[in-house]
Amino acid sequence: MPLYVDADACPVKDEVERVGTRHKQKIFIVSNGGLRPSRNPLVETIIVPDGPDVADMWIAERAGPGDVVITGDIPLAAKCVEAGALVLKHNGEALTQANIGNALATRDLMSDLRSADPFRQGGGKGFTKADRSRFLDALERMVRQAAQG
Repeated sequence: MPLYVDADACPVKDEVERVGTRHKQKIFIVSNGGLRPSRNPLVETIIVPDGPDVADMWIAERAGPGDVVITGDIPLAAKCVEAGALVLKHNGEALTQANIGNALATRDLMSDLRSADPFRQGGGKGFTKADRSRFLDALERMVRQAAQG
């Protein structure tokens, strides 16, 4: 049961490594580069070629039942949920069969709103200590759930 991390712009890589190490899980940190590799033997840093969604495709091709995927990318999350993986956003929100459709629809709506108003600024919330704490708790629960089958 590996942990896959969509590492580009991921604020919780250290937390994933901490929880994964405690549970002795293999961790794949996937990005286009620019990350310092971990010395942890359970962590494998995967550098994919530059290009749109190459890291996402690498994860989507491998993630399956019992695997845990950490991503803020909703289309990647949808592919992983469909493949049977457990998916967690950086803020601790689990994406499941029950809510992935709504998440995709919201993402598309927000994309349409941004393209309709080129002067629209911001829109995203900052990452908080509470988000980090929620994430740690949710990841711990998800890793235990995956281990139980």
